[in-house]
Amino acid sequence: METLRASLDSERIYSALKNSYWRVSVVDVTGSTHTDLVAQIRNGNSKHGDVLVSEFQSAGRGRLERSFIAPARSALLFSFHIKPHRPVDTWGWLPLLAGQALITTISKLCTLSTTATLKWPNDILINEKKVAGLLSEKVSDEAVVIGIGINVGMTKEELPTPLATSLSIEGCSQCDRSDFLSLYLKTFSEYLKRWEAGEASLINEYAELSSTIGRAISITAPDGKTRQAHATGIDQSGALIIDGAELITVGDVAHLRSN
Repeated sequence: METLRASLDSERIYSALKNSYWRVSVVDVTGSTHTDLVAQIRNGNSKHGDVLVSEFQSAGRGRLERSFIAPARSALLFSFHIKPHRPVDTWGWLPLLAGQALITTISKLCTLSTTATLKWPNDILINEKKVAGLLSEKVSDEAVVIGIGINVGMTKEELPTPLATSLSIEGCSQCDRSDFLSLYLKTFSEYLKRWEAGEASLINEYAELSSTIGRAISITAPDGKTRQAHATGIDQSGALIIDGAELITVGDVAHLRSN
């Protein structure tokens, strides 16, 4: 538990990333790293590669304006600013890239009870329980903020729902958040470079990590309407393909149990 809830080490993070474009700022507490970084961009006070990470968030943001709070130092909570070198209509792939990089990082640092998977579009699952979530927001035609929250050292009693889990619960008992953050940013850079180069293989790689593709799902649209469908793939824009043809770009997806 001491390693899991050790304070973030700014010097170690800087040393690990000093030859990259990432610039990491660590704060003890804030409302939301995502909200703060978006505001900095709009005020002209941020650029590509800025990362804001906090030991505690009092008003963390998730998809569909959901909120969450984790005990101090029990989660890794950060947001980063990137300037994608691809057309805006392809940016739907960015949260998928962020998720791929997250699973790759977890696999390198943790020995888990089972493999982590991707639930379209923004969740990381272990044993069908959410261990991490992502939020991608277009701030301008040149800027995107990606926010990530990972349950690292939370106990079962600290989790907000029985449908959530943490890395420690799933067997990763020595995960250092400073090392995780540094490796994640390096890994995301590699995925971003491949995506900007137009590597088509990313689609197949995503599909292999996905626990959504190939199963029955329930989709709740922004207007609250719910429908059932079969997830069959991901297209080049990052949209979910359902029933072999229809594209879904936004919505809340739930996995349905097999009969």
